[in-house]
Amino acid sequence: MYRIAKGTTQGLKDVERFIHVLNDPFSELTTFFDSRYDISVSRAPGRLDGIGGIADYSGSLVLEMPIAEATIAAVQKSDDRKLTVRTISRDGHGHAQFEISLSHLVASDYDDLRAIFAADKTNHWASYVVGVFPILVRECGFEFESGARILISSNVPPGKGVSSSAALEVATMQAVCTAFGFAIEPRQLALLCQKVENLIVGAPCGVMDQITSHCGVENSLISLLCQPAEIRETIRIPIGIELWGIDSGVRHAVTGSDYSAVRTAAFMGYRIIAGAAGLKAKELEDGIAEIDDPRWHGYLCNISPQLYEQDFSAEIPETMRGSEFIEKYGGITDRVTTIDPARTYPLRAATEFPINENDRAARFADLLKSAEVLQHLDELGELMFASHAGYAACGLTEPGTERLVELVHESHGCGLLGARITGGGSGGTVAVLGASGSRHVIAEIARQYAQETGHDPHIFSGSSLGCAEFGSLTLTQA
Repeated sequence: MYRIAKGTTQGLKDVERFIHVLNDPFSELTTFFDSRYDISVSRAPGRLDGIGGIADYSGSLVLEMPIAEATIAAVQKSDDRKLTVRTISRDGHGHAQFEISLSHLVASDYDDLRAIFAADKTNHWASYVVGVFPILVRECGFEFESGARILISSNVPPGKGVSSSAALEVATMQAVCTAFGFAIEPRQLALLCQKVENLIVGAPCGVMDQITSHCGVENSLISLLCQPAEIRETIRIPIGIELWGIDSGVRHAVTGSDYSAVRTAAFMGYRIIAGAAGLKAKELEDGIAEIDDPRWHGYLCNISPQLYEQDFSAEIPETMRGSEFIEKYGGITDRVTTIDPARTYPLRAATEFPINENDRAARFADLLKSAEVLQHLDELGELMFASHAGYAACGLTEPGTERLVELVHESHGCGLLGARITGGGSGGTVAVLGASGSRHVIAEIARQYAQETGHDPHIFSGSSLGCAEFGSLTLTQA
């Protein structure tokens, strides 16, 4: 029987259920952990993207809320040099298991690891978990004297655009650090989790997901300036306003080609603007460029919408083929995507979105902090609708999410204010802003959407504390 030797569940029912499953004498998990050693347990929530979204990789301000759904990771040192990972469903039954040599893992370079996991579709999920170990070794100089057994339980639905991946990375890294006695400050831990996703998983995500999952505050929007990860403040969601998420049923993945193409196009746009502004560029290896930029510090979002329209909009074509861009301009400053010579990129929309989204996010934050916020509800809603339109211009929406946003539009007089696709787009979840007490309108939209599409959407409602505030539990055998 495991008992809590250090820490507290903080009244979180999912953590209490997890411990109950570990202590169930009839569970198949009774032989997974070694009763001689303590277990470290951490919990990290998913996130709902209020506004900002894909502009994070261009340096935007983003506003993100940790959701009620979360991932729990339990880590125990082992006597061998293996990492054994098991996932369990919410009822405690085993679901998947993966094992790898720790020595082989930490000795391999990032490119090799990325290729190994990319080739193994069945076990690709494990890269989010075991990728924590080589990142801690290479980026922090930590050494692991033993392997580990890792148990994962999550109720953050994957592929819904609420960052199940970041929740998995953050919960795992926090639990690993506790189990092995490593100390990392919260912001740095989130940045390391981003490296897991960029360098080992191979997903070109920004950092807002990991920051929110680790540093988020319950019932609040974390205000993050992604240059690269400056936590500005925590904005309490005002009384009288609520945020929900409605799942479209269309699976979203940040590794998808649409997201990658839009991200690449934004960096192509930055390269063109930097050249038009006379900034010096140096070509490095593998299509990567370095730009001396004391003016905007390398971030597209530091260009105001007014300056862009006045000085640079005429320089950016609607689309451009990768081969044409490479011939004219060379490489881009992004180190996690590459230009496909055969692809045609949505250059203008992808360049304009982060510039305008940063402006929208700043206004959104100012309104939420205003004492007169309830007098500006319509403007808050319009900012969300405008953000969604920007995604659509980039090609990052599809019929399911479009229909959900339309249904919110149609329900505008019933307490709902605005809606937008979230995260990487191309499916996933639609965030909805509304007056408190409008849950019945959300439920009606979900009912109508289910009737039209055959998909009964999950409704994300409520919030919870971030991983840093939760910390870790230490479980020991009673």
